Amino acid sequence: MRRVKFRAQVDEEKCQGCATCQISCPTGAIQIVNKKAVVDEKKCLACPNCTDRCPEGAMTLVPLPEPKILYVDPSDVDQEQLMELCRKAHLHPHQWGCMCNATRVREIAAAILKGAKTLEEIALMTGIRSGCTVYCVQDMLRLLKAHGVEVQEPSYPNWYDTTQSIWEVPKEKQAKYPGHFLEEDKDAFRKF
Repeated sequence: MRRVKFRAQVDEEKCQGCATCQISCPTGAIQIVNKKAVVDEKKCLACPNCTDRCPEGAMTLVPLPEPKILYVDPSDVDQEQLMELCRKAHLHPHQWGCMCNATRVREIAAAILKGAKTLEEIALMTGIRSGCTVYCVQDMLRLLKAHGVEVQEPSYPNWYDTTQSIWEVPKEKQAKYPGHFLEEDKDAFRKF
């Protein structure tokens, strides 16, 4: 769950329209219009990307009149489907999907089961990617791919495909290193 208390605001006098903020926004909340950044408040998660990266210091965070809560309740979806999606993605539903805002994998899976098909849609439903915007992408991609969603790589930074894990080690490599007990690790994981 993410409680968003701020939104990005543009100082138009300082803004040079360089698009650094637009490129770094994880939800597409910032667009360059007439050579100035424009923020869509509904999409802004108050992540630090635009404020930290703007070379002119034109972006700041200002308080919202009322905080907005972003959360998908995992109990609102079929639990068998949720567990199956997590298994296919080789993620445990209770592990952290985003440590920056304490979102569990089960919430990301629930967002996908409720119809999210992009990183941006998951972020806007759950508030994930409102911190570092890096590590959570890997779990989101793993879950989207396990659900059969073909994700197109965007043209902005902070895009890291899924990390390699025991599930991606080829059988011939596993056979070469039997002392690493990869199959036993897989068996232990499958017990959830």
